[in-house]
Amino acid sequence: MEPTNLAELSGNIATVGYGLAAIGPGIGIGIVVGKTIESIARQPELSGKLQVTMWLGIAFTEALALIGLATYFIFTA
Repeated sequence: MEPTNLAELSGNIATVGYGLAAIGPGIGIGIVVGKTIESIARQPELSGKLQVTMWLGIAFTEALALIGLATYFIFTA
């Protein structure tokens, strides 16, 4: 196998790895938003507090995807 083919292969594997790493935060954000909507439907008077908590949950969950992206750049540099 030529070195260029190996580099292309490892680049493709890293891209697939990041794609798989982004699935978890995507599912997590869906769960956070879904549960917030369910909670607001049950107790509409708490919608302000629930929305703030939802945005915090989204931010922390999205940080996982950004860490996965940063890890790709750290290990390829």
